[in-house]
Amino acid sequence: MRTGNGVGPTLMDTVERVAQDAESVLSKDMVPRKLAVSLPMLQEKLDNMRGAVTMCYPMGLPEWDTVRLTIDGIEGLEGTAAGQELLNPDNAELWIASRALDRSPGQTVADRLGRNEKTKVIAKMQKPGAGAPGREAGVSEEEKKAMMAYYFKKQEELKKLSENDEDDYLHSAWADPKQLQRSLRGQSDSIRAPGLR
Repeated sequence: MRTGNGVGPTLMDTVERVAQDAESVLSKDMVPRKLAVSLPMLQEKLDNMRGAVTMCYPMGLPEWDTVRLTIDGIEGLEGTAAGQELLNPDNAELWIASRALDRSPGQTVADRLGRNEKTKVIAKMQKPGAGAPGREAGVSEEEKKAMMAYYFKKQEELKKLSENDEDDYLHSAWADPKQLQRSLRGQSDSIRAPGLR
């Protein structure tokens, strides 16, 4: 019976491992690996979670417990933040390219978009009447940080160049107007030993 006390550390590791395994099936990493999520696969992960909860509470959970209601399929998430994210499969809307696809019977997404394997489509599910979902960011956070660091560095270099009003660069070899003439004649400022070129 669940009394409010946590389970032991070994059982907690087991529960976390099972939860991570279930999350990996629903991960975005399945798309590049071209692995489709199937109902038997999800049922297996749900059975694993049910087994982990049974290991933690062998005497069973009370009938009103949220974990038991959720695992048994009776909606135990009403009134919670997780319950707000659940979508009803009968009336959920699929949005692609800021347009809602109509739920015509017999039509698949491939019928509307084509069967090109190289096409990447970002689709989002919404509740009916909720409007278009937010757009994807064009630049990821890592790219954004790298760009900001690059432009900050460039700005610092330009600031140093604008502050440098001195003519010290005129004394460098690349700013000498007679350098080309001397190099073509074989003359240079360095002293060479006789007979060596």
